[in-house]
Amino acid sequence: MSADLVPETRVLAVASHVVYGHVGNKMATLVMQSMGCDVAALNTVHFSNHTGYRQFKGTRATAEEITNLYEGLCQNNLTDFDVMLSGYAPSAAAVEAVGAIGQDLQRKAADRPGSFFWVLDPVMGDQGRLYVNDDVVPAYKNTIQHADLILPNQFEAEVLSGIKITSLSTLAEAITTIHSKYSVPHVIITSVQLSKLTTPATLPTPTPSTATCSNTNQNLLTVIGSTTLSTGEPRLFRIDVPALDCFFSGTGDMFAALTVARLREAVFNDYDAGLRDTKSWVSKDDVRATELPLAKATEKVLASMHDVLERTIEARDAQLKATAGEAGVGTEETEVKKEHLRRTKAAEVRLVRNVRLLREPTVEFKAVEWVE
Repeated sequence: MSADLVPETRVLAVASHVVYGHVGNKMATLVMQSMGCDVAALNTVHFSNHTGYRQFKGTRATAEEITNLYEGLCQNNLTDFDVMLSGYAPSAAAVEAVGAIGQDLQRKAADRPGSFFWVLDPVMGDQGRLYVNDDVVPAYKNTIQHADLILPNQFEAEVLSGIKITSLSTLAEAITTIHSKYSVPHVIITSVQLSKLTTPATLPTPTPSTATCSNTNQNLLTVIGSTTLSTGEPRLFRIDVPALDCFFSGTGDMFAALTVARLREAVFNDYDAGLRDTKSWVSKDDVRATELPLAKATEKVLASMHDVLERTIEARDAQLKATAGEAGVGTEETEVKKEHLRRTKAAEVRLVRNVRLLREPTVEFKAVEWVE
């Protein structure tokens, strides 16, 4: 195996698809394939482009269509997947259909602990609002109890836990509740701005290993992760990264896809050779939070993402500069719309020409144990 490829991994990726750009399965498939994974993509929507453009064409898959595609795989014995990554589903029924697929794959692997792992991204909303129908929430609550790892953002963690995250203590309480309420072994909350939860003076002090982003006046994004102890209690770690001054679509899908590859790599490289044959890849209780495979994987994930997104900003700025002279002659409303489309297109993640950064991350941002 090439040194920059992860262990051979067969992935069933269930998420959205767009013709243009990189979000959903269009993002996840390329990321995982670039890392050496063999990916089977089951698409839950087919859109012309991501919804950030505010206009799109396409169709949403029904629960029956999703189930039929999976049944076709079953008929031909094409379900020998090591990992399932599930993302956006367009309806409550679709969430349930995807959940049924995950549970069926778990049953097929029941006699081989550790041979199948389910990563679930509960795509429901962000920035304090849902962008799915209300009935999708209970569907996810009934489904995530079967997953091995879930990747909610801050808002989705609040929805799942029932706890408003306003401080470090409520953040820890939300993660603990998700572990206990849903029996989920691994949780990563993918983007938290601690400065918005509490004053900088009360933040835990980063260790020297995080010196590159330890300035409390700097705008930071923090990823909080946890793997349970045998008691069900969390083992919490955090990683701080500088927040980049740009909005990107598809970053959650990139994070999830990289996590699939890097977590499997970390488990296979773990000093405990038996971990890969352990249900849900839960490390023994004597493993500290910062030494968890989940923490080691997340360090590499964030390193790659930060580098790719920095290159995206450079390309965005160059494209905006090159197209700045395209003066419009339409109405004010038309020109506002045209400008939005110009900026949205310029901010598409530049993935294809930067795949090397996925394989060869330079880890700057290290996990630190979080003890309140």
